[in-house]
Amino acid sequence: MSEQKSSYKQILKATSLFGGVQVFNILITIVRSKIIAILLGPTGIGIVGLLTSTTSLVSSMTNFGLETSAVKSVAEAHGNGNTERLAKTVTVFRKLVWATGSLGAILTAVLSPWLSLLTFGDKSYTWAFVFLSITLLLNQLTIGQNVILQGTRQLKYLASANMLGSILSLLITVPLYYFFGLEGIVPALIIMALATFTVASYFSRKVKLKSIQISWPEVKLEGKGMMKLGFFFSLSTLLGALISYLLRIYISNTGGVDDVGLYTAGFQIIGTYVGLVFTAMGTDYFPRLSAVADDDQKRNSLVNQQGIIALLILFPIIVAFIFFAPWVVRLLYSAKFDPINGMIIWAAYGMFFKAISWAIAFQFLAKANSRLFFLNELVVNSYLLLFNIIGYTYYGLLGLGISYLITYLIYLVQVFWITKAKFSFQLSKPLLKMFLWVIVIGAVSIVLVNVNIGQFEYVIYSIFTLVVSIYSIKKLNQLTGLISSIKNRF
Repeated sequence: MSEQKSSYKQILKATSLFGGVQVFNILITIVRSKIIAILLGPTGIGIVGLLTSTTSLVSSMTNFGLETSAVKSVAEAHGNGNTERLAKTVTVFRKLVWATGSLGAILTAVLSPWLSLLTFGDKSYTWAFVFLSITLLLNQLTIGQNVILQGTRQLKYLASANMLGSILSLLITVPLYYFFGLEGIVPALIIMALATFTVASYFSRKVKLKSIQISWPEVKLEGKGMMKLGFFFSLSTLLGALISYLLRIYISNTGGVDDVGLYTAGFQIIGTYVGLVFTAMGTDYFPRLSAVADDDQKRNSLVNQQGIIALLILFPIIVAFIFFAPWVVRLLYSAKFDPINGMIIWAAYGMFFKAISWAIAFQFLAKANSRLFFLNELVVNSYLLLFNIIGYTYYGLLGLGISYLITYLIYLVQVFWITKAKFSFQLSKPLLKMFLWVIVIGAVSIVLVNVNIGQFEYVIYSIFTLVVSIYSIKKLNQLTGLISSIKNRF
């Protein structure tokens, strides 16, 4: 098997593995949410949401983005085959995880009266936040175990940890909510955090590493790079949250709370059911890219390969979303959410542009260029907010879908020219041809749903989607030997 075909196969294998995990986790989340809704009602769901969103905010301010930055450091050490260096990197990282997790826990406990006041309007949930402070430490330690598995590319262990953690979360949540009702919320959140940490630790211990001692001055010196990159990543995450908040405030003041709900529901569909492809791919892609970050030829090759596989996987999914958006909305929500159909169609089309820009932009993180990464995110978030405001002002919810498309079209040009200038990046001809092909077919799909083609429209849509699916499978088979791999399993 050629090196290129082997690389394509690895990308598809990792995507299939973690795509399955993501689908499984989504199903578990749906079941858990349904049970919580039945047992606790809207009040319980609201309390859970407020508690978790508040602790997540504190965590995002204290975790220094180590979940992302440390993957690069661990992957580089693992890729070099230097066991001594890997052991030292992991030891430093573990100490940083303890430090940042403890910081988050202490800050939450100390600020608990004010967190309760800001979140619930009084101090009645002070002790709830005090008890939940331990979850910030446990969750950060869990991230630490998962990063080690991801960085050393122990993907099966990582997938198993994620799935088992989701199952345990469900099994723990239901009895506590059933027997204790609202009083079971805080214990459930704590035990869930402890359970996922225990599972992650179990699988992390399967990675054999040298045991070395390292002093705190050495931790400070060795961990400087992780903390710096992580800080800027954390800052960009907060920036994204701020932009999202400002947009929701604008929509609420301009169109009303109902439009905020419709917007949230629409992009939750796109983010959850289409975005899971990016989540699945990123798990293996980032450590692989980090390992070859300093080799221009290998890095270019991997980015282009990742882009091609992303487009081939997304191609039938996005075409199906464009054609069957009304059905998807009715299935997941109700007829009250029909106004988001047009928004979903245009946003789904924008995912083609996001797929390529996503693959290219990972180079900022792989090259550890933290300032450039943050500036890039600052610029894109700025015009994202601007385009969204303009789009919503003139075209309502439909304008938000169109602005999403325009944003990622410009963002693709932006990241391409930056990486070309800074990292000598080049788009390959196969990727360009594939990209042009999918955006043309995507455009044809949008035209078809906007013209009256008679009573057999869904028959035509189904045939069109089937042809696109066959094309993607055929191309994936040419690149990876997909069909042979499936046959060998049976």
